[in-house]
Amino acid sequence: MEIVLPLIVKTKVTIGSFQHLTPILFALGFTIYLIKYSRKNFSLLQKQKAVHYLGWLVSATLICFHIYRIACDNYNFKTDLPLYLCSLMALLIPIFTYYRKYWMFEILVFWIIGGTLQAVITPDITKGFPSFDYFRYWMVHLGLLAIIFYFIFELKMKPTLKSVFKSFLALQVYVLIMVGLNYILDANYFYLNEKPKSASILDYFGEWPFYILVVQLIVIPLFLLIYLPFRLKKKNS
Repeated sequence: MEIVLPLIVKTKVTIGSFQHLTPILFALGFTIYLIKYSRKNFSLLQKQKAVHYLGWLVSATLICFHIYRIACDNYNFKTDLPLYLCSLMALLIPIFTYYRKYWMFEILVFWIIGGTLQAVITPDITKGFPSFDYFRYWMVHLGLLAIIFYFIFELKMKPTLKSVFKSFLALQVYVLIMVGLNYILDANYFYLNEKPKSASILDYFGEWPFYILVVQLIVIPLFLLIYLPFRLKKKNS
């Protein structure tokens, strides 16, 4: 019992803690193993099915979490709907893993690496292991990264320079939709109406609406930075 109790820590996850690093290392090992195993043992059809099943696992985890919250918690439609970018991607990821359209990849590769990776490095989880929220958070964020890296390294999809701007334009569509939903729901999804109450990187970008403009200016350089390794690899090949 003394061995088990230290691992059950229902407190906010801090950067660099055991609760932070363990799921990252597990997901990294799982993704590498899945790619290597697929490369040696799977046909193309089996690879496509494997990543599709992973997509459904990520999406099902999110759906079950929200059903649980609606049934057993004080669910607030103004704050708790899966409309934040990572949650929305997790909800829709089976569509991408089933159809595997290149235009979908062009959008998601930058959204997932740019947005989800930041959430992995600086986790925002109020209840740690073994809460449902803890498992939901890591399954969504690390699962999305595993899927996009599988498409890159095993299904050989690569973005182009045009993909950077297509992804940026798609992000503007998402923002406009969120503006409309925020108005209808009197909500603040994607923090478009005000900054989060807790400390965040947005605190360094000025007050509303200036922090939104600053974020918009940062997005394209961030996407270009994500694209840079693909460009360098193409140039050296």
